[in-house]
Amino acid sequence: MISDKLTSGLTDKLTQEQVEGVRRLVEQAQNVVILTHMSPDGDAMGSALALYWWLQTSKDAQVIVPNAFPDFFDWMPGADRILICENDVPKAQQCINDADLIICADFNEPKRIGQLGQMALEATCPKILIDHHLFPSDFADVTISYSDSPSASELVYRMLYQLGVKDLSLEMATCIYTGMMTDTGNFAFNSNHAEMYLIVAQLVALGVDKDAVYNHIFNAHTEGRMRLVGYCLNNKMRIFPERHAALIYVSGKELYRFNFKTGDAEGIVNMPMQIKNVYYSVFMREDKVAEWEKERANGSKTKIKISMRSQGDRPVNTFCHDIYNGGGHKNASGGEYYGTLTEAVNLFLQNYEKYFLQD
Repeated sequence: MISDKLTSGLTDKLTQEQVEGVRRLVEQAQNVVILTHMSPDGDAMGSALALYWWLQTSKDAQVIVPNAFPDFFDWMPGADRILICENDVPKAQQCINDADLIICADFNEPKRIGQLGQMALEATCPKILIDHHLFPSDFADVTISYSDSPSASELVYRMLYQLGVKDLSLEMATCIYTGMMTDTGNFAFNSNHAEMYLIVAQLVALGVDKDAVYNHIFNAHTEGRMRLVGYCLNNKMRIFPERHAALIYVSGKELYRFNFKTGDAEGIVNMPMQIKNVYYSVFMREDKVAEWEKERANGSKTKIKISMRSQGDRPVNTFCHDIYNGGGHKNASGGEYYGTLTEAVNLFLQNYEKYFLQD
């Protein structure tokens, strides 16, 4: 149960129109599909599964993700009930066809969810968007979008709080906490918000074992992942001291050497910023073009997944948007490039000085 004492300092973030819009659409729905973004991270998993546990007590609810999530999220309550679209496209399409409500969590536009995006756009049922990224697309009937929020999972909590939900299960609390923790790097960045800790206190009071969650996420990597990290830092990291920047890039062949699997690259982009006077970090890795995106790839057999991080008043989202057709938060963004790794690196080298500050 949400304690009035522990949440007495929590302000209402959502508007009354947003709250009542969600209440109306949820009350009218029976078959609810919850979607989240490609390569689901902790916040995607946490926000989607928290919504699932809230809805499944009275609705038919189904979480669908575009592609596989890292196996260090397997422990999360409800993870075994998630439908992975790329493994069964017809079933995913049927679920969306049958839905009378779609809830979109932790993404700002349909292209972020791969082939699920077109399915969702073609669905005639109402849609709710819950997200914290900049520039949300205008595709939902109710849009809850606050880029100053550290995570979509926190917005899910705030929505439930303002809806007057009193019974928060341990499953819901654990999923929300996981999303909040992972999208702030265990509260190491984008976490200087006092009300966040009111929510964390409530979640722990409900029984969330924060130490166990940390161990599940950060102490469950493979040997290959650890060797890949060492290889990236020792062999593949370039430093650009005049712009306080670091770049790491790895090919598919190099990843194969370390038995790469989904999630093994998680967090590598943050590591160079542990170096004194490095304030920007860029990580690129080569991936194969999936069948559904071949038209978008314009003949390329490879795509480069790009992650960027920065510190302080040094934005990277503009760089991602302008050069790599991506975007995100000021200090945490990403994008993709359809082409070769060499081409993607050259684009960085040609443009980083225009975007990264010297001082």
